[in-house]
Amino acid sequence: MAADTTTLTTDCLFARTRVQVCDALRSVVPGLPEEVVQRVDLTPTRDPFHGDMATNAAMLAAKPARRKPAEIAAELVEKLSALPEVAKAEAAGPGFVNLTLKPEVLQGVAVSILKAGDRYGRSTMGQGTRVNVEYVSANPTGPMHVGHCRGAVVGDALANLLEAAGNTVTREYYINDAGTQVVALTWATYWRYLQVIGPEISADDFSPLTPNGLQYQGEYLIPVAQSIADKHGRTLANAEGGPADPSVWFETVRREALTQMMAAIREDLEALGISHEVFASEAETLASGRVDAAIAKLDSKGLLYEGVLEPPKGKMPEDWEARPQTLFRSTEFGDDQDRALRKSDGTNTYFANDIGYHAQKAENADVLIDVLGADHGGYVSRMRAAISALTDGKTGFEVVMCQIVRVVKNGEPVRMSKRAGTFVTLRDLLDEVGRDAVRFTMLTRKADAQMEFDLDAVVAQTRDNPVFYVQYAHARCRSVLRSAETMFGADDVTPEALCSADLSNLSSDVELAVLRRLAAFPRSVEAAATAREPHRIATYCIDLASDFHALWNRGREDTTLRFLHENDRATSLAKLALVSAIAGTLRCALTILGVVPVEEMR
Repeated sequence: MAADTTTLTTDCLFARTRVQVCDALRSVVPGLPEEVVQRVDLTPTRDPFHGDMATNAAMLAAKPARRKPAEIAAELVEKLSALPEVAKAEAAGPGFVNLTLKPEVLQGVAVSILKAGDRYGRSTMGQGTRVNVEYVSANPTGPMHVGHCRGAVVGDALANLLEAAGNTVTREYYINDAGTQVVALTWATYWRYLQVIGPEISADDFSPLTPNGLQYQGEYLIPVAQSIADKHGRTLANAEGGPADPSVWFETVRREALTQMMAAIREDLEALGISHEVFASEAETLASGRVDAAIAKLDSKGLLYEGVLEPPKGKMPEDWEARPQTLFRSTEFGDDQDRALRKSDGTNTYFANDIGYHAQKAENADVLIDVLGADHGGYVSRMRAAISALTDGKTGFEVVMCQIVRVVKNGEPVRMSKRAGTFVTLRDLLDEVGRDAVRFTMLTRKADAQMEFDLDAVVAQTRDNPVFYVQYAHARCRSVLRSAETMFGADDVTPEALCSADLSNLSSDVELAVLRRLAAFPRSVEAAATAREPHRIATYCIDLASDFHALWNRGREDTTLRFLHENDRATSLAKLALVSAIAGTLRCALTILGVVPVEEMR
């Protein structure tokens, strides 16, 4: 649905023009329901030959008005042709209306960008809607790895994007510090601790002592164990330096291992340019009684019953038993089957614990968004049902799925890190190619599409590398502006000064094409935020960079398109206004992606 016309930024040409289209539609079809008017969209045309913008207004109004779309389109053409900003309006297809704007309107886009500065493209569409975006939430049992990286980048960019669209965003990390995985981490850390204090104990000898076998054998636990030994000496072992009773050491090792693993995770996230406002503890959520409170609330609504679920087909889920369990009537809220909250022995299912956590988040949010791995597909409908039931449908629940990333180098899969033991760590990836390359590359495809991260390709300085291609465009813009400062003086090429330039010289087809692209950025932000697809901003960056490089190359053959004309100050300032607007828009877009726009390429 198109955003309400009263909430959009004034520097968005599409928003301003849409207001005029909606006004014309109300005039042509008096009494048209406002909900129909609010669905009117204005999109860039694919081919400039068809104009600058196209609207579906006539098609939307046809059914409620009981008129043919072509008739309404013809009247809209007449109304819109009279607007001072419109050079031409014409009907197309089954009821579309194409608009060609006057060149001075497109030229004015550059001025709007220069005036808006770092706020260009920002919108009030979200109107302060409180959105909680939970992402990463990796088990604190090992280093961050490539599997976590994509969700981390997508979640962070999505949070930035939603803020740019006017939402109030909370970035949250759920620490899974309860359950069997933490028990396994604790035993693995204790094994490394015993190795540190000596005598040596092998994995094969220690594994039978653990509840479910020795699971984490990567070298990353050695420094954790060393710090525990430095602090506690041999007091956590028996007199011979061997395993003591767990009552002696378990809680100490668990606490210190979790603390150090979370510290390492935060360091890795910081290196990736990611920070969260909230780190929520699973253990604290369980201890607070929120899970029982959520279950009690569902019970008070008559949504729980004792029953036996049908045996599932295929893989057996953890919440199925052949005995009566406490079940939630999730099918009443769109789920495909009811779900178990308490097992036959009275203990809570994982789903019940998750409900308690999400109920906690919902207390301070209008929309909950979880960024999860693609293997969580079955999780969505049940959690949406629970949130809808708990909040009477007032809080939305959404999931963004991230597919796996396959890392390759020299055409071969990169399979493991010595430090981690079995996988490529996030730190390995950052050390290899750098933060900006990791972030931008992870956002070049839709989150739920599988991708291959080619370590050689993302550092190649070629036009086939989108990271380099976009960064090079910004660096080229900055290089032009630095040269202009030398030629004309720094004071005359500031964004504020360039707002006063005569932009009538920006009249070539290629320059107008760039201005059309710039004009579409605020709309792209709103569309990407609505779809929860930050990769659209990366695509926009690539398209704008392509437009700019094409303009640069055309200038080699056509001197009138060159940015600097030493003997023609007025023309130069007009071209520089465009260059400055391109650089500013790239900065705004890259900021959403969490990528630093470089000043020069090295």
